[in-house]
Amino acid sequence: MKIWEDERQCYIRAVMEKNSEAENEALKAQLDAIDWSVLEQIERKETVNERGVFAPLEAVETEEIERRRDEFRELGIKAIREGKVGAVLLAGGQGTRLGLDRPKGTLNIGIHRELFLFQQLIRNLMDVTDEAGAYVPLYIMTSNINHDDTQAFFEEHGYFGYPKEYVKFFVQEMEPACDYQGRVYMESSTRVAMSPNGNGGWFGSMVNAGLLSDIRSHGIEWINVFAVDNCLQRIADPLFIGATIAYGCESGAKVVRKAAPDEKVGVLCTEDGKPSIAEYYEMTEEMATARKANGDLLYGFGVILNYVFSEKRLEEIADAHMPIHVVEKKIPYMDESGSLVKPDAPNGYKFETLVLDMVHMMADCVPYEVDRKREFAPIKNLHGVDSLDSARELMQGCGIEL
Repeated sequence: MKIWEDERQCYIRAVMEKNSEAENEALKAQLDAIDWSVLEQIERKETVNERGVFAPLEAVETEEIERRRDEFRELGIKAIREGKVGAVLLAGGQGTRLGLDRPKGTLNIGIHRELFLFQQLIRNLMDVTDEAGAYVPLYIMTSNINHDDTQAFFEEHGYFGYPKEYVKFFVQEMEPACDYQGRVYMESSTRVAMSPNGNGGWFGSMVNAGLLSDIRSHGIEWINVFAVDNCLQRIADPLFIGATIAYGCESGAKVVRKAAPDEKVGVLCTEDGKPSIAEYYEMTEEMATARKANGDLLYGFGVILNYVFSEKRLEEIADAHMPIHVVEKKIPYMDESGSLVKPDAPNGYKFETLVLDMVHMMADCVPYEVDRKREFAPIKNLHGVDSLDSARELMQGCGIEL
């Protein structure tokens, strides 16, 4: 049965009763292209969203990294020179919270000169490629909202000096949004309400965009994935990649020492004996405040969304299918009378895959400590905590000319 024939789907049926025949044909084509099996997850949501038993995971701390610096660097540089390292930039967001109706990466973070967020990230990557004397293939994940703008911005600025042939763009896949009864929302009379499939959907989106052949043709064995909003992060960091290789692990995660027990960051730990991430809201007060004998927090290292994964293992995960989480959200929609509704409270479900599951599906993970003053300057707001103001201050502290 086609979804528009299902009598429960009141929002879809309401618009189809008012649409022209041509509009309905276009809508049917869109509906046919969607994988509706995600709606089955509503009944399984408690099982999928349920967490196991958390336990602490020791990190490779900065003292050890300094002591083994030459060893880690040599391994990482060798992997880069042999073409075994690729990088994925997660850049699907708009800069709405920053007063920017464009891709977040187009934000000017300079003060006395023009310096774009994308530009700074490319500069960070080129610090490594200049040192290695070899380029790293860069894959940029956009969204259906900002894809064209992002590509045009890179073209306009000559890819900020990075060779164009080493850069590929792909669009993050979307999933339908629905109410609590599984009735799919419409965002307009001709478009289903859709949302990105979560921060764990990047590799599956790459595969479905046909980029697996490109990854294989380069001979990539390690993929460093990172988010657009952290302007200080090191990308394809030879020390980080080298440490992951040296420890013989399938993955690594950059972590920072938590500023306070209640800091709102996910914590790298184990879950049922395998590497995982406990979100800050999942931690009990006892977990958050527990300390080791030396006074350090037992769960003391927060993730910064900068990971390295074995490419071979990622392919296995993609084949096995990642868990789909059912998340309550506020979803704007068109009601049955044709009026647009902007809810003040959660009114339905979105379906997301999470990078924490990607970590959890790895056999092991190296928590790799970095200095937050030198590698963690996320820009989520204009002012206050994790803002453009705080990022600029940290960048100046690192000697970056603004």
